[in-house]
Amino acid sequence: MKAIIEYNSRKIEVNISNPIDISIPIDVSKENVNAWYIEDPKIFPEEMDGEKIKVSEGAVVNFNNIHFNPHSHVTHTECVGHITEEVHSVNKNLKYYIFLAEVVTIAPLFHNGDFIIGVKQLSNALRNKKRDAIVIRTLPNLEDKKSMRYSNTNPTYLSEKAAIYLREKGIKHLLIDLPSVDKEKDDGNLLSHNAFWNTAGKLRMDATITEFIYVPNSVEDGEYLLNLMIAPFENDATPSKPILYKIIK
Repeated sequence: MKAIIEYNSRKIEVNISNPIDISIPIDVSKENVNAWYIEDPKIFPEEMDGEKIKVSEGAVVNFNNIHFNPHSHVTHTECVGHITEEVHSVNKNLKYYIFLAEVVTIAPLFHNGDFIIGVKQLSNALRNKKRDAIVIRTLPNLEDKKSMRYSNTNPTYLSEKAAIYLREKGIKHLLIDLPSVDKEKDDGNLLSHNAFWNTAGKLRMDATITEFIYVPNSVEDGEYLLNLMIAPFENDATPSKPILYKIIK
């Protein structure tokens, strides 16, 4: 099944029968991705009158509770409300869901004891391209990203200058395969979050950051149509399911 999207003065053709899911789900049947020093997510049946509401236990339906934190356990999309005193909802501020995106693969640089993504790497990847969104795949790109235990590992992060570059480039939606765009322990400065959302100036209310994605190695760098699907939680962040569609040349 093919679709033609009119984007500005351009017609973009995609095969919507071939979606590329770059989300990491909550899966309690195996080791789940985890960050920020909290316990794993839980999915468990509700109990009433001492009996589990579960078909295998004699109930007529399965009726599960889910306990999780979007920032720690699953692919999630967040808005500026993540770092502001006033809690803004990503569900209210993300009003459009289809974007032109560029997938880029970045080998992090070793700088002052950390691995970072810098301006030069991003500018070399984007050059003069105009995109709504950027999807950053970091190297090495191993399957264990989908079950990584990130707490106390000082993972790769985005430099403040790189975040400013993306903001000034007009990137509205930043997707990355890491637990955060900022350093794990940075004394609460959150330099890249603040830079990308421009908290020192006019807030970018419609800009989002999506963390904990996984882009398979079979996906080539380049231009894609992105469907940024989110769960309707009125919260600063919510689980999301970003889908890429390869553009038919």
